[in-house]
Amino acid sequence: MRARTPAAGTDDLDPTVPMVRARDLSLSFGATPALRGASVAVAAGELLAVMGPSGSGKSTLLHCLAGILVPDAGEVHLAGRRIDDLGEDERSALRRRRFGFVFQSGQLVPELTAEENVALPLLLGGTKRAPAIAEARAWLERMGLDDLGGRRSGELSGGQAQRVALARGLVATPDVVFADEPTGSLDSLAGEQVMELLVGAVRDRGTTVVLVTHDARVAAYADREVIVRDGRVATTVAVPG
Repeated sequence: MRARTPAAGTDDLDPTVPMVRARDLSLSFGATPALRGASVAVAAGELLAVMGPSGSGKSTLLHCLAGILVPDAGEVHLAGRRIDDLGEDERSALRRRRFGFVFQSGQLVPELTAEENVALPLLLGGTKRAPAIAEARAWLERMGLDDLGGRRSGELSGGQAQRVALARGLVATPDVVFADEPTGSLDSLAGEQVMELLVGAVRDRGTTVVLVTHDARVAAYADREVIVRDGRVATTVAVPG
């Protein structure tokens, strides 16, 4: 696998502080508040599960931590560096270089093959096509999909497509993986396979994971759970080892 290389402009990040920290985040969509002073910290290498009822604000919290949404108030820090006050171009570059994403529906590009989908973050980051495809094939092999690299998303099962999405989220060796209901559209067996692969891959590399889920079986893979209610982080729960 490709060795991690520091992203340009991030040499000042301090690895001794929490990898991700949010302080007093508030965000409303029109007149509807989604976050009401949410705070959370995630240690480097920690797998944190964010749980809560539908509409509680857990996905909004994840999107703020990842720099997709900008809170109306509060702060978001990556290893000690504030990121919510960065411009859109800077946050976009940060997402490409430091973050990986896995969403419920996979969100594969239907016109691309599986290996091209996996290679996409590398290509967007400036990697040449040949080494990007080679790295993508290595990740597909790790996901047990080495014979499906030439297929498009419509030719894959739900579990296969989600493993492709997982490989895409990990291929650029991100510091943080944000996973929003990554098993929500899968049956229990396929969901377990995806979680086993995710946990195995991030443990190998010490990657930090923020995982939104409504499924207690998925949350059980985490080091710790936080419960979001009414836009606030209401409870922190240690997961039994």
